[in-house]
Amino acid sequence: MRLTSFKYKTRKGPDYRHGEQVSFIDIRDTFGIGNIRIGRWVTEEEKALAANLIFDSLADLAYVLALPPKTIGLRGNLNLAFGSGGRKGVQAHYAPNQRELALAKNFGAGALAHEFWHAFDHYIAEKAFDIGDRSGPQSRIIFASDCWLKSANHIPHPLNTKLLQIFDAVLLTEDGQDKHDYVCRSVKADRSLAANYFSQPTEMMARAFEAVVESCSGIDNSYLVSGTTNAEHFALYPDLNHRAVIHHALLSYFKPLGEALNR
Repeated sequence: MRLTSFKYKTRKGPDYRHGEQVSFIDIRDTFGIGNIRIGRWVTEEEKALAANLIFDSLADLAYVLALPPKTIGLRGNLNLAFGSGGRKGVQAHYAPNQRELALAKNFGAGALAHEFWHAFDHYIAEKAFDIGDRSGPQSRIIFASDCWLKSANHIPHPLNTKLLQIFDAVLLTEDGQDKHDYVCRSVKADRSLAANYFSQPTEMMARAFEAVVESCSGIDNSYLVSGTTNAEHFALYPDLNHRAVIHHALLSYFKPLGEALNR
């Protein structure tokens, strides 16, 4: 969940739409999204603008991760809401019970990458870890990052090994023997606020992911992600050298995943 809004600025990146207006139906079909909900108070003008911004952002995300666009929807398991409900002061949030990424109408800019990681973290948990029967109505919501922290048994597969290496790259020192300074800084932030938020593995992973996306060359999209290089918040994100390490781990996982899905 992202709490602070950012003003959207002009995007720099490939022209996927060739200057054409797209719709939320185009978003659904291009990126393999499940259901899409639009708030009743969203005007047609706001809807058209948002469709272009969201389309470009999801396309940028696929570009950064070297994924076919259709895979962004997590095989139809990712649902999208725009300007529907929401929480006061919150840019966006991922609702695991509905598997829905919800963007606020006026404050959604900058949060999409962060919330996408939450959706992916939730989706991949049962694919990568042995978490037992998930069919019961009282099944607890589980994220892969929590499974990693608890050393849950992972399902043997080359891609799952590479997924574990992403968590290692973010949360452990280079030799894998201790927690990374990024973790220590997150714990320190929570202690200063008497809270338990910034140091949660789900949140540390989401911040690391969005930081890498914002630092990727060739893409500058403040609707997708914004604020990870701001001086006042920089301590809450991986530093630039750490981002490069995480980026390598992300591509080592997502690129072969995309290649496998394209066969």
